[in-house]
Amino acid sequence: MTTTVVLVHGAWHGAWCFDRVLPLLEKAGVPAVAVDLPGHGRDPGPLTDLHGDADRVREVLDGIDGDVVLLGHSYGGAVITEAGVHPSVRHLVYLCAMVPDADESAGSAAMDSSAGLSQEGRPTFTGVTTDNPDGTVNLTADGAARFLYNDCDPDTVTWAVSELTRQPMGNLFQSPAGVAWRERSSTYVVCTDDMIVHPGLQELLARRCTETVVWPTSHSPFLSHPELVGDLLVGLAAQPAG
Repeated sequence: MTTTVVLVHGAWHGAWCFDRVLPLLEKAGVPAVAVDLPGHGRDPGPLTDLHGDADRVREVLDGIDGDVVLLGHSYGGAVITEAGVHPSVRHLVYLCAMVPDADESAGSAAMDSSAGLSQEGRPTFTGVTTDNPDGTVNLTADGAARFLYNDCDPDTVTWAVSELTRQPMGNLFQSPAGVAWRERSSTYVVCTDDMIVHPGLQELLARRCTETVVWPTSHSPFLSHPELVGDLLVGLAAQPAG
């Protein structure tokens, strides 16, 4: 039976962020779908909460024959935690992502687990967002370059920043209605040059997953090192079910 890879982006992003990964999967003969969460990327909106985002992923999963390797990046980890209890999902991939439990949100999991981690040598996450009247926030161009794309070339940074959208911050403080990592096998990818999600936090969250891999990349390896993402997913898709 064919395994399909489904890719779920994080906050501020859209399906476009996987544009360099999808051709690698296609070349390897692995069917793949990159999802635009409501109001992101090419989706006209409106924006939704965590549960609405998970509903969008479930809609995509409903249309797939065969089993699925489901990847979530950053905030997308909370989305796949809820959506990944879908019966088609056989493996989860958390890409420098949040891995909340039933009584946690992405935000609380991050804050609670980050207590005591050294911040030496890391930039301060201040002055890099702008607040909107509707409760959403935007990343500044400089903030995105420093925190998301610090190992990307200038042309890539310019393109990626131009595609970013506003993000409802309330989503980061909702708990998932299901906890797929308690029911499915999973891989956590720790990105050691990540400037927004502390690598030490990633290592702690990775303990909730079945296996861990470590890459020397920023928060956005799908842009700076898409071959790493592609190779991992091709390998997981090739594994036998069960």
